[in-house]
Amino acid sequence: MSAAVIRSWSVADGARDFFSVVCETGLLERLSAHVSREWGRLSGRLKATIRDVARAAGVSVTSVSRHLNGQISLPEATASRIQRAAERLGYRPNAIARRLSSGKSETLGLITADIAYPLFAEIASASEAEAARHGYNLLMFNSRNLVEKEVSFLSRIEDRQVDGILLLTNHHDDGRLLRRINETGSVVLLDEDVPGAKAPRLFADNVHGGLLATRHLISRGHTRIAAIGGPRGLLSTTERLDGFMRALAEVGLDADPALLRFCAYEEAPASIAFLDLMEQGDPPTAIFTFGDMLATGVMRAARHAGVRIPEDISLVSFDDIRNADLLAPALTTVRQSAAEFGTRGVNMLLDFIAGRKSETATERVGVELVVRSSVAPPHRRPSGR
Repeated sequence: MSAAVIRSWSVADGARDFFSVVCETGLLERLSAHVSREWGRLSGRLKATIRDVARAAGVSVTSVSRHLNGQISLPEATASRIQRAAERLGYRPNAIARRLSSGKSETLGLITADIAYPLFAEIASASEAEAARHGYNLLMFNSRNLVEKEVSFLSRIEDRQVDGILLLTNHHDDGRLLRRINETGSVVLLDEDVPGAKAPRLFADNVHGGLLATRHLISRGHTRIAAIGGPRGLLSTTERLDGFMRALAEVGLDADPALLRFCAYEEAPASIAFLDLMEQGDPPTAIFTFGDMLATGVMRAARHAGVRIPEDISLVSFDDIRNADLLAPALTTVRQSAAEFGTRGVNMLLDFIAGRKSETATERVGVELVVRSSVAPPHRRPSGR
């Protein structure tokens, strides 16, 4: 109705009532058409409810709910009617209501020591993809390798924010982590151990990897071989050192304590360890680093010191992180599959939550040596800095 028409009407006019004004201006027809259009648009946006599905399938709401949540086994014909009705109506179960009724969050967690570490980032990517394949979300928590953060993140299980957690720790436990894991349950350990934890474990075949790396150096003629490992006492350090020493023993060699260094799995301490090794009166002709981040630290220090790899010293490592083939030189390293860690880890966790996996289960991810360009025969000994 226009403003002019409204102004022209008043009770004092007496000749026309409101209804006649509406009819004469055509407002009633226009209003009816507008309501019809809006209702049509609204109807198209309204979501079908579980009652709509039940009515269309000719069954009870309870039957629809329990069938769609996998809580009941119905006759094939009935189940088919429900599925067809849900698809025809475009019905999507309310995720929040489903989680409340099932007592599950449909979410898993992944705690990493450092999400920027290439191996951990690749494990996280594979874990997220596998969780999604099973209909789960994945929350990622970066602990910065601090036990306080790990303990706090594990509480998400008790708070029902996640149904279970994959834990990638990278430090010694003072007992707090062990207690929290055993209190919360529903945890799978990846890559490193927490001794005494009631949790399934998925580790690399570290001993075999240490054997492969060291045997390769020996096969190229090296006998004075150094090792730069991670922190003492960590599973990866202990087992890779075991493989290293076994390979030396196979050819009658003993590991020289003067050629062993241990540090955090980071570039900077590995650079310091390398320079320390090269300052010895009888330096090594080859180095086995227990992680590719240690290897990049060695490469950086060698470049600054004018030591050439592999002409002056050979280098073999462990992990095969992304872009290891793009380093200069391309890095010879033991590959452990990050994708396999993520995929198998998620499946182990879901099996553990469902009671299909024992808390004592320990599985291994296979390894293989990837030969590139960082190893050569020891034609001469490096001179150091």
